[in-house]
Amino acid sequence: QVHLVESGGGSVQAGGSLRLSCAASGYTYSSACMAWFRQAPGKEREGIATIYPAASNTYYADSVEGRFTISHDNAKKTLYLQMNSLKPEDTAMYYCAADGPCLMSAIQTLGNNAFVYWGQGTQVTVSS
Repeated sequence: QVHLVESGGGSVQAGGSLRLSCAASGYTYSSACMAWFRQAPGKEREGIATIYPAASNTYYADSVEGRFTISHDNAKKTLYLQMNSLKPEDTAMYYCAADGPCLMSAIQTLGNNAFVYWGQGTQVTVSS
């Protein structure tokens, strides 16, 4: 059984940084991507970053490109999201996901059905 457990969320002032982690157990890496999503109150869940673990190819939404970095530690089976230059509009619940498409266009088309496995989320709050 696959379990994804996020950690590292919290409250930070604008301009600050946080690093989120997602521990993956029971997941066998394949040709699919892993990803970070976020959902702000009253808004739809959006995919913000994906990574193809076998080759470390990464893809980002325009809203976070240049500020966020997705990475993966194969030995620890852990997905990371380094978030720098945080803005109040980054406030959201952040979710990791596994076994899905890599391209943002595919994620936008498939929405919540894009990925098979999901974590429970970790809250990030950025104050101005």
